[in-house]
Amino acid sequence: MINRKITPSESGKRLHRFLRNLMPNLPLGQIYKMIDNGKVKVNGKRKNQNYELAAGDELALYVDESAYKEASVGQKKAKYVGVNANVDVLYEDAELMVVNKPVGMLTHPDQSDQKDTLVNRVHAYLYRKGELDSPLFLPATANRLDRNTSGIVLVGKTAGMLHQLNQWIQKHELRKYYLTLVEGRLSGDGEVTGDLVRDEKSNRTKVAGAGEEQAKSAETRYRTLQTGSAYSLVEIELISGRTHQIRSHFQHIGHSLLGDIKYGGKRFGDVNHQLLHAWRIALPDGREFKAPLPSRMREVAVRLGFDASL
Repeated sequence: MINRKITPSESGKRLHRFLRNLMPNLPLGQIYKMIDNGKVKVNGKRKNQNYELAAGDELALYVDESAYKEASVGQKKAKYVGVNANVDVLYEDAELMVVNKPVGMLTHPDQSDQKDTLVNRVHAYLYRKGELDSPLFLPATANRLDRNTSGIVLVGKTAGMLHQLNQWIQKHELRKYYLTLVEGRLSGDGEVTGDLVRDEKSNRTKVAGAGEEQAKSAETRYRTLQTGSAYSLVEIELISGRTHQIRSHFQHIGHSLLGDIKYGGKRFGDVNHQLLHAWRIALPDGREFKAPLPSRMREVAVRLGFDASL
């Protein structure tokens, strides 16, 4: 018999998914069969496959140790030696982290950067705190930002919180607000609803033409906060969450983001990328978080005559 206690970060994980991670070499059908046949018990009792595990639960597997070892070969071992653990934490409790991503950093690893990314820094930070307690679950981000977009990223420290965050996002119950500087004089409130088409080869998104295939619906709301002679400071509420949605939508209405050369914007001094900041997030449970403007964006806003004390 194999015994295992559920760690805090594993809480909220459904039983069959936990077992799938615990024994990656077993087919899912065989895992269901083990549960149905009573070869898996939690706190001495049989549970159904969708039972949500809680921290401290005692899991018992009625299998031979040799069979368990064979089934569990391939579990990933996390390593954080040499990984930068410097993270700007805006809020943290036992289940949730709210972090402020700087400009120039990827949220997740890609081919250009495998190590110094926001999620790796979060893992290294938690590892050094002794809170990375499971090889079967790693805290993960519920939202992601482009490399040159700064601001709030939500991290589920437990499986249950990560699932809750993802549910809120999918149901459009979590409200996300951005601040940006756009070209031209914009006034009042507005909404852009152009469907979007993604071209992965060029890493570009565009508003779809009539009848264009694979277009995905997208909705962006905005509120003009301040208007100058040639630029405007705008708050944006992202209703859907398509890649480069804000950038492509504002190019479409003739107000490209300041410095966003890729989407029709003009270089502003040494600024050659979008000044876009995820500054506020409101959760359905009543909690709200804000991230201060990054220094570069604040400097540009002040130079343009805007009040950047938001």
